[in-house]
Amino acid sequence: MDRWRGRVALVTGASVGIGAAIAKSLVQHGMKVVGCARNVEQIQKLAAECASSGFSGTLIPYKCDLSVQNDMLSMFSWIKVQHQGIDVCINNAGLALPEPLLSGKTSGWRTMMDVNVIALSVCGREAYQSMKERKVDDGHIININGMCGHRVLHNADLHFYTATKYAVTALTEGLRQELREAKTHIRATCISPGLVETEFAYRLFSENPEIAVATYKSVKCLQAVDIANAVVYVLSAPPHVQIGDIEITPVEQSM
Repeated sequence: MDRWRGRVALVTGASVGIGAAIAKSLVQHGMKVVGCARNVEQIQKLAAECASSGFSGTLIPYKCDLSVQNDMLSMFSWIKVQHQGIDVCINNAGLALPEPLLSGKTSGWRTMMDVNVIALSVCGREAYQSMKERKVDDGHIININGMCGHRVLHNADLHFYTATKYAVTALTEGLRQELREAKTHIRATCISPGLVETEFAYRLFSENPEIAVATYKSVKCLQAVDIANAVVYVLSAPPHVQIGDIEITPVEQSM
């Protein structure tokens, strides 16, 4: 990770859970991390914790609504002015809403598409343009996917969400192909976790929190730091190594 010391990373959805763990880990490794989310107060608290812990990097909170394109474009413009640009883009932000295919609300489907697919694509595009503009040839774009990007679970509440994660799988491979055709050494990677104990299930089952509790008690879950460790592993790979997709699941998880 030494080559990333002092360089700039963007982590979306950095206020809680996996995003917060990734941001903290990259700061520990000496990176300047722009952490964005709608709830910037939580990122500010995390930034203070990183500073008080004496980490060699810096966490820079930025308020951004990833469902609004102008918010994202303004964020990249701000990063260019304040920090020249980014070298690593971690597309972590994502959400699931319980909207089945037979009865779900169109508004819920659009929200999932906007955040899980469109925002990820916009950030990937803008990250690449930032790297290209500065002739950065060793950058990295990492998309946090999920096991739902590779299989359809028997749960109607997750079917549309699953479709957005299948899109992330295809988008990451398409990105890798376009980067290769562009004759660049910028890499693209997907990380696909199984069940991680975060607030994800509590948000999905907000009207029935007991389901979330039961879900996280059903197996010994992954922790957010496990995914952060995978990000560090990917970024630590030698320049000639392309890691396409890492699937990480709890030992006890059946599928």
